Amino acid sequence: MRFLKVAFVMAIALCLTASVYAETQSVKVSGDLTIRGLMRDNYDLRYVTNSTETIGGVVTSFAQDGGGLTGVGTYPGANQAWWMSQTEVQVDAELTDCVSACVRIANERDWNVQNKVIVNQNTALWPNGFGGWATPDGDAEEFEIELDLAYVTLKNFIYQPLTVTIGRQDLWFGKGFIVGSNQLYNNWLRSNQMLNAPEYTLNTAFDAFKAVLDYDPWTITGVYAAILTNSIAWDDGVSLWGINVGYKFDCYKAEAEAYWFAKIDNSVETYRGARGSQTHTIGARGSMDPIENLTVSGELALQFGNYIGSRFQPDERDRSAWAMDIGAEYRGFMDKLAWKPKVAAEYILYSGNTNNADNQVAATDTFGGWDPMFRGKFDSAIREFVGMYYATYDYPANPLTVQSVPDASFTNQQQVVFSGSLQPMDCLTLKGNYNLFWTYTDYTRTWAAPSNDKRGGYIGSELDLQAIWDYTEDVSFGVLAAWFYPGFGGAYDPQNVNATVSDIVGTVKISF
Repeated sequence: MRFLKVAFVMAIALCLTASVYAETQSVKVSGDLTIRGLMRDNYDLRYVTNSTETIGGVVTSFAQDGGGLTGVGTYPGANQAWWMSQTEVQVDAELTDCVSACVRIANERDWNVQNKVIVNQNTALWPNGFGGWATPDGDAEEFEIELDLAYVTLKNFIYQPLTVTIGRQDLWFGKGFIVGSNQLYNNWLRSNQMLNAPEYTLNTAFDAFKAVLDYDPWTITGVYAAILTNSIAWDDGVSLWGINVGYKFDCYKAEAEAYWFAKIDNSVETYRGARGSQTHTIGARGSMDPIENLTVSGELALQFGNYIGSRFQPDERDRSAWAMDIGAEYRGFMDKLAWKPKVAAEYILYSGNTNNADNQVAATDTFGGWDPMFRGKFDSAIREFVGMYYATYDYPANPLTVQSVPDASFTNQQQVVFSGSLQPMDCLTLKGNYNLFWTYTDYTRTWAAPSNDKRGGYIGSELDLQAIWDYTEDVSFGVLAAWFYPGFGGAYDPQNVNATVSDIVGTVKISF
């Protein structure tokens, strides 16, 4: 039956390709296949020490050797090992000099995983298995084909400098600090199709309208994206609006841009008059080479608007937050040394709230936590996905909204990144980065804890090492090894958190 389904889809595709080819100037077919093997340990920041745990007020038995929660899933601190693959096929059609279209279909799947380690606690999903009960899920949709991209581009539309793109498309502005990926909303409610390592998902596109006015050296971009539509009502979903203005200078390879992006979130059902959350983000970014082989960059953003963290919150809270990202990269050794070394350093800050938990019904003060918007830039393999996809043992999941654990990595955090790369051979690249993390302000440990139960300070450090071997122009092999070392006595209680997290990922990729 599955063979007949695939054959039927291929036959339709061939018919459509034949009919379109006669009406287009050119059609290009491309794609890629990526296979990964993953080994992980202690993703909830502790070793396997107990055979029972109290979860949701219920004493639950675990296998002592990490073999699994009795009858339903895997112990959250246990070793995990599995394979996954991602396949993409893309068709680019140029109809005229000014009209083109792109369609990309994809499949991403864990290899024959029948019981995914996904926890369902009031619709919050946690692939590492902590925060509720691990639900067995025979993944009947692992072979499904998804629509990844589908858009049309109209150049010189009505007005010569104007280019309009309509449909499912990638959006990336600047370094992706504010807008770069829609992976969280695309994956949040996809329990049957969600990968056990969802940070590697291909599903990052936006259903959007984008208009670009190119007045070289000025570029003005406007965008609207429908992020989530509940019941097709005007005021019950999530949408993104934005304007980005960029300018390229004629010296020092300098560039600058200013922007306004608004996330209008009315998806939380509210009572007693509260209307929803509005996150308005304004900011500026720039980069330049003050001397040869040195690039410095900086970005500053401010957020204001309304905040709703719970359906029971009677009124909107004011929102006031800020974030910054400054960095430098030096390439002066590349022409002098055979291994072409590069070094870089970066400092990232997200403001935080005194109570990081997001369902404080009685709170009326201004909320200072940073909203990650649609961030696409990530500088570490482990820590920066805590709160986005993974929950640690010391801070149980709070499932009502996207900000989901007090120690979430996208708010109330300072981060320093030291990175570098070497090329011992033309076909071999070695990369590494060392990350240090601190809280921005002390915060209440859990939403139900007394207000004087504060935590903060040093969160931990992470070391990521990566090797990429370009076997041919189209085939590459890679291995990533990452370790996160939690900061005992600071943000974490050493009685609850006592383990180093490890993540090893091997990759082979072929492009065609």
